[in-house]
Amino acid sequence: MKIATLLFCLAAWAAAADNPPVALRCGNLLDVASGELIPNAVILTVAGKITDAGAGVAIPAGSRVIELGEATCLPGLIDVHVHLTSDTNKQGYESVGVSVPRSTVTGVKSARLTLMAGFTTVRNVGAAGYSDVALRDGIEAGDIEGPRMFVSGPPLSITGGHCDNNLLAPEYRYSDEGVADGPWAVRAKVRQNVKYGADLIKVCASGGVLSKGDQPGTPQYTLEELQAIADEAHKLGRKVAAHAHGTQSIKDAIRAGIDSIEHSSLIDDEGIALAKQHGTFLVFDIYNDDFILQEGPKRGMLPESVEKERKLGKLQRANFRRALDAGCRMAFGTDGGVYPNGDNAKQFSTMVEYGMKPIDAIRAATVNAAELLGRSEVLGAIRKGAYADVIAVPGDPRANVKLFEDVRFVMKGGVVYKNASGK
Repeated sequence: MKIATLLFCLAAWAAAADNPPVALRCGNLLDVASGELIPNAVILTVAGKITDAGAGVAIPAGSRVIELGEATCLPGLIDVHVHLTSDTNKQGYESVGVSVPRSTVTGVKSARLTLMAGFTTVRNVGAAGYSDVALRDGIEAGDIEGPRMFVSGPPLSITGGHCDNNLLAPEYRYSDEGVADGPWAVRAKVRQNVKYGADLIKVCASGGVLSKGDQPGTPQYTLEELQAIADEAHKLGRKVAAHAHGTQSIKDAIRAGIDSIEHSSLIDDEGIALAKQHGTFLVFDIYNDDFILQEGPKRGMLPESVEKERKLGKLQRANFRRALDAGCRMAFGTDGGVYPNGDNAKQFSTMVEYGMKPIDAIRAATVNAAELLGRSEVLGAIRKGAYADVIAVPGDPRANVKLFEDVRFVMKGGVVYKNASGK
């Protein structure tokens, strides 16, 4: 044997010894695409990827075997609308005193809580000072524990808009770093966010609930500006998420070619038809209405914000049902950070309460979310070549989605972060 060949073989053997196969024995495996349970299944992973999965999968000699008993295994969950660097307890004027470094520390805590809740991937849509970029990079480097992150950096906003800071008096002359007015100014802001590491672009197309001095239904960016944002982002290989409560802003964002509508609260029949026509994803954060109304005043939310939510929440939930019945594409997004990060799974039962079948709610947080992210080949499913992102719950989640509030096992990229159900 030639020396070069011998050295190659030795290196391969060493790599195999350092990365032995990991086999998960599951009571059941949920195929989220078909909705079927596969009993007595095995998921085989090597070097962070799934190499085989199903019933009757042979476990190679030397594998590390993890017994998950009667638990049901399924892909790691995906939340496409979170704010990991936001502190639920620092709302309204309390938020003014939170520095970017402090919010990054909050993000470290939130990232771990979210991962341990079974959400192995998130899309972080809005963070000051590119703190979400730093958080993503720290997770990827292995410095901290957290989900796989797709991040936007600072969200784009008109002057005085929902994503501008309107809490300070005029003499402070403060504008948020994402503020840009006009088609060429917003193009420049897209380029800046991409320069500093954004995976996607977040734009605030309408007014909002937790901002001061505006109304959720009011259009902010014009159609021309939204078209410029979408064109520039897509040219640079980035998708766009539009915060849009308002009826007109939803339709403008869809016509502009934006990829997902966040909140979607006041969508009308024309907006629903446009979403279907364009294949636009709708992201309804319908759990946190309860949290805002019950906990908002205690957390420092402005009285006007709580009142706005009181008027908006029921309409949003009714329109969720209408869009669902019409067959719109939906992805699971919760607005984590408004409520405590780590409680993401509480939205599943709200989605089911307002008409979604449990399996479709699961698909919204797996295959649909992966499609929105443009990562269907590696996320949202248990299959060969996908990332070894696997969770397990103690029962059949098709019958009871509240089981997601008790995730017993979490693996991300082949690494086990939590195992409370097996050996």
